[in-house]
Amino acid sequence: MSGLLRRHRDFRLLWCGETAGKFGAAVTTVAMPLVAVSTLHASTFAVGLLSACGWLPWLLIGLPVGVWVDRTRRRPLMLGAAGLSLVLFAAVPVLAGYGGLSLGLLIAVALLAGAAAVVFQTAYSAYLPGLLAPADQAEGNAKLHGSASAAQIAGQGAGGLIVQLAGAVHALSAQAATFLVSLLCLLRIRHREPRPDPRDRAPRTLVADIAEGLRLVTGDVWFRTLTLFGAASNLALMGYQSIAAVFLVREVGLPPGAVGGLLALAGTGGIAGAFLARRAAERFGTARAMLLCELGLSGTALLIPLAAHGAGALLYVAGSFGVCAGAVGGNTLKAGFQQRYCPPALLGRLIAGSSFLNYGTLPLGALLGGALGSALGLRTAMWIMTAGVPLAALILLFSPVGAVRDLPVRRTGDEGREGHREGHGEERLAECQEERREECRSEHRAEHQEEPGERGPDPEGRDGAAARR
Repeated sequence: MSGLLRRHRDFRLLWCGETAGKFGAAVTTVAMPLVAVSTLHASTFAVGLLSACGWLPWLLIGLPVGVWVDRTRRRPLMLGAAGLSLVLFAAVPVLAGYGGLSLGLLIAVALLAGAAAVVFQTAYSAYLPGLLAPADQAEGNAKLHGSASAAQIAGQGAGGLIVQLAGAVHALSAQAATFLVSLLCLLRIRHREPRPDPRDRAPRTLVADIAEGLRLVTGDVWFRTLTLFGAASNLALMGYQSIAAVFLVREVGLPPGAVGGLLALAGTGGIAGAFLARRAAERFGTARAMLLCELGLSGTALLIPLAAHGAGALLYVAGSFGVCAGAVGGNTLKAGFQQRYCPPALLGRLIAGSSFLNYGTLPLGALLGGALGSALGLRTAMWIMTAGVPLAALILLFSPVGAVRDLPVRRTGDEGREGHREGHGEERLAECQEERREECRSEHRAEHQEEPGERGPDPEGRDGAAARR
């Protein structure tokens, strides 16, 4: 067991719960469509609608949830979201056993579970910086992203096996079990967030708070650049991934049973990317490491359309491996940057605002990939969509990210004023900084109650330059 997992009990619990949740989510991506097809005999359109319901809540409630996360403690929200998801997925096999499961109910479960995922993911991303010292956040993000990739690979493989052994409906019980693990891990975390500052609870409208979050995303050059890149990249990624299975069967000539194994093999690139990101950042700088991941590694996407029957199928594995490594590595660096650069009181709105814009292109990419495949042919469509992956990274290259060695770690000077001049101005920024100092002092006092070897944030800068930044 590595250093952070060994010495930090609360992070270890968070990591275990999140990894279990990702494993269950991967099982569900296999089982849920099969429930619709094999049990409910749904049409192709209905299956597509069911898949879209997992992303739709980000567009419907993502922005208000960001405000909610910033107004309250994050851990209770995570507990509530995990509990709701547990009940929803446990109910599906019960309903099916009594003959009460219908397509409408399955769509409702997908929508409610997607809404719970929005709450959990937003709160979890904003919760992590308060749990770890600044010097530990890079390692923590790398471990969480790496284990998520591994859990996704294992979950997809296990999902197919569980469906074969127990049936598609009962495979959803595995998702319920993983949410039970996540819930128990969250309940055992000892870290307690400080109560929100009463000054931050002054009467303000929901629309005003949402607008402040969107101004933060669009008004700051760093956040704006990363959000635009994420939206363009997701459009291209979903465009080719939505037709990848059909391409491998019809153009490459693989049997359907081999497609899952090939996709899982390519997905191992995510583990390599999480491992690479932290080390590349230490050697080359965070900005250059992001370019290496998003432009250098993701450029291997151009190998994917060259895949052919036989040994030529390995070109698909090589291309997708590089894309997965680049995407996970880039996401690891982006998460660490957001947690350090954004004022803690605005982190929930930042995550929700950027996710609202980033995830909004996912259904568009799927539609575009399918439309191009139908109109121009699968291989031509793959060339167009995979070319978009490295082209999207040019947004980073020709932005301030391409001109510096490291991404900034604090909003100061003109950068801080630019992001807040349409909000509360420098007074609001000062309040955010004071709130962060109070959180650090609370964590320092709580250290004496932790197990030996654990450590919270280090406000005195004992961990060197990384903590002082």
